[in-house]
Amino acid sequence: MSTRSVIQSHPVYPHESTLMTAIGRRTFIKAVGAAASFSPYTTSAIDIAADPPNILFILADDMGYGDISYLNAESKIPTPNIDRIGREGKYFSDAHSPSSICTPTRYGIHTGRYCWRTRVTNSVTWGYSRPLIEPDRITIASLLKQAGYHTACFGKWHLGMDMMTRDGNGLAERDSVVDQRAYRADIDWRAPIRNGPLSTGFDEFYGISASLDMHPYIWIRDNHFVGECTTEQDLLFNTRDTMPNDHGKNLGPSHADFVAEDVQGEITRKTVDFISRQSHETPFFACMALAAPHIPIVPSKAYQGLSELGPYGDFCIQVDDDIGRVLGALEEKGLAESTLVVFTSDNGCAPYIGVDEMNRLGHYPSYVYRGYKADIYEGGHRIPFLARWPKAIKPGSTSDEIICLTDLLATIAAITGQVLPAQAGEDSYNILNALLGYPVDKPIREATIVQSATGGFSVRQGRWKLELLPSSGGYYRLRPEQVKAQGLPSVQLYDLQTDLKESNNVQNQHPQVVTHLRGLLERYRATGRST
Repeated sequence: MSTRSVIQSHPVYPHESTLMTAIGRRTFIKAVGAAASFSPYTTSAIDIAADPPNILFILADDMGYGDISYLNAESKIPTPNIDRIGREGKYFSDAHSPSSICTPTRYGIHTGRYCWRTRVTNSVTWGYSRPLIEPDRITIASLLKQAGYHTACFGKWHLGMDMMTRDGNGLAERDSVVDQRAYRADIDWRAPIRNGPLSTGFDEFYGISASLDMHPYIWIRDNHFVGECTTEQDLLFNTRDTMPNDHGKNLGPSHADFVAEDVQGEITRKTVDFISRQSHETPFFACMALAAPHIPIVPSKAYQGLSELGPYGDFCIQVDDDIGRVLGALEEKGLAESTLVVFTSDNGCAPYIGVDEMNRLGHYPSYVYRGYKADIYEGGHRIPFLARWPKAIKPGSTSDEIICLTDLLATIAAITGQVLPAQAGEDSYNILNALLGYPVDKPIREATIVQSATGGFSVRQGRWKLELLPSSGGYYRLRPEQVKAQGLPSVQLYDLQTDLKESNNVQNQHPQVVTHLRGLLERYRATGRST
């Protein structure tokens, strides 16, 4: 297998980031405006500060690093449109989600804060969960709205919202329900939703409350359901032709016209329509939060049977085609040059969708990395991260800098010349210099914390990665008796410079590294921030 990723060999030592903090516009111009080396592909730094870009953030759901043909030359899934973002921009080989599952990553993206600082310390929220983003917390959308941006989100939310019941009360007590997939309440489909996406800074929202396999199955526009749920269905399956034996146990409220195969196309149509309505005078931020290729794997009819990998490959091809449509909408509107486009994923590919068969066919969704979604290993959280910004990013460039999706908030603050208050973006580093190709003499991040599905922690600093659990922490983790029988230590330490596949636990050989990385996590938890 060919490898395009390069692991950094930064030594373990405490340091401060050398990147700009989120400083004021005039300071930003004074600091770098005259520097010719800032970026030969930027008209000038003054242009960035005085005329910041539109921002299109595309978040795939459960798409692996190895699924992208630009990152994996042996991928069996052609992704020419995603590849184009990298070819015309930059890709980061060492980008990570703050969690190997969905909700914690999405919280980190929007807030620049690790989700384990909230009530959700493991697992995810559900379709009816109360809001996770705290009132008045600064988010990417609210920050950009303050900067004069028109903001919109299309697709999967999965961060909770307050749905009203017919007695007029919200669902504040529903977290006491053991299985929120099965939560059934007398929801008032005509009542406004409270504390949803619009409360976090978005001007527009059109999407679904959580994952596509979680009811209620109904579209939401802004703060209202689009119609009413008058029937039921169960979308908790991998594919329609591989239904589990217990299919139907997760029946939940559904709109009569809600069809899973239509969701990906509808998210794309709404995003394209939004772009077509924008003007050149007002900048925009659009978050295109896909529900694909997460289960249920339901490509629309036009894409069924296209891939040798089956429905999963079909679904990924549809995602790529839809991204091509969105890129085309930017060009048609004349906004491509002035728009920063970011494509990434919330975590690695899910192991339960047939990865063993794909491996036999020569396709490796996790590329050369160990593990999958939910795991603490690299395959669970090392993600594709490609960015295109024609005015500022050198085409075909790469970066080996370690970055995390929590870094978007501080980076956007730097782009727009805004100052983040102390209580915002506690785990967000400004990666603008790395994005633009400006040299830095030290790593941007002191360390990066990632969680598995069970809440287990890893601490990454340079070449070293400490995993504070004996197994994967994912769906197929070892049981305690298996850990004991195999005599596994309680922690794992890997040198990613020499052991990219995390196959040789060296925690016994480097106790000082284990102590140092543990200390970093303890400090981050005690002080409430990692920046």
